[in-house]
Amino acid sequence: MNSAAPDRPPHWRSDLRHAFTSLVRLPPSPGPRLPIATQAALAIAVPIVVMTALGRTDLGLQAASGAFALLFGSHLPPVDRVGVIPVAAAGLVASAALGALAGLSAPATLIGGVLVAVVSAALAFGFSLGPPGPLFFVLVFGLSAHLAAAGVDRVASVAAIAAGTVFAWLLSALPLLRVDARRTPRRPLRELLPGPRWSPDARLLLARVAVVAVVGTLAALWVDPDRAYWIVTAAIGVIGVAADRGTALLRGVHRTAGTVVGAGLFLVLGALPWDDPWAGFRVALVLGALQFAIELVVVRNYALALAFITPLVLLLTGAATGDMHSPGIALERIVDTLVGAALGAVTGVLHPRRIIG
Repeated sequence: MNSAAPDRPPHWRSDLRHAFTSLVRLPPSPGPRLPIATQAALAIAVPIVVMTALGRTDLGLQAASGAFALLFGSHLPPVDRVGVIPVAAAGLVASAALGALAGLSAPATLIGGVLVAVVSAALAFGFSLGPPGPLFFVLVFGLSAHLAAAGVDRVASVAAIAAGTVFAWLLSALPLLRVDARRTPRRPLRELLPGPRWSPDARLLLARVAVVAVVGTLAALWVDPDRAYWIVTAAIGVIGVAADRGTALLRGVHRTAGTVVGAGLFLVLGALPWDDPWAGFRVALVLGALQFAIELVVVRNYALALAFITPLVLLLTGAATGDMHSPGIALERIVDTLVGAALGAVTGVLHPRRIIG
């Protein structure tokens, strides 16, 4: 029988070819992204600007992490989105608090990272939270633990992140000032987040997250325990919320390519002067621009989005800890992403093959 017959699934090489050719594609957006991109940019930039003006750029940078709450429910109308974002915000604040508690102990940070990954994945998949899934809960845990280990005030840091999520929620509610937005029937939260219900796909996704959380953490013991959260988040980013092998391979290729480009962009941005009194305002401008670009392209080309996500997270972490000029960090993140992306893609074999377009 001809192996290329239409009733036979494509060979893995077809999936790989599709993954690489998709790097240079920019398909149309499935919906308007400008409002979401604008809200996300304001959510990350405004706290930094305000707190810089008050002489506490550090708290503004920590509050900026709360902007990740705004990335949930972006496919929903505003009247429903304002109900989902507080749920995501509560998870982010809880992750930050756990990271702050675990950050002073390396073993606690490693174990806590695995637990946060598994529990957040179980809840995200069990209640159909949707994109970006458990990714940012693990990332915020890692960032919070990193800040705690660097000696940052843990209570103030968690409080700042919580304030950032509140500001993000307020931004998501702004469209409701329009009469037409308020006319949309509001669905109950139990309909927006049904569950707990773990379908076969959800159970496989959860199993993949558990595998990458454990194996990625063990790999970090060999690479560098302090970087475990980045390896695990890279792997979870590859897993996403789609349950098929082809998508796992595609996202692995995109994750790696985007991070390499993003690390180079971080090196360029890190070479700029960040030590004068106006640096906080410039950080706000750069991070806001990166977040705006991310939200415009993330549904169109994941690699391009990662080219902006990588420097955003590195600059956010570096500015909060006072390390904005380290080329070694960029190389470390490339290595971590290669490990995590490969791990996430490999776990895709747990899924049955499906034809990807």
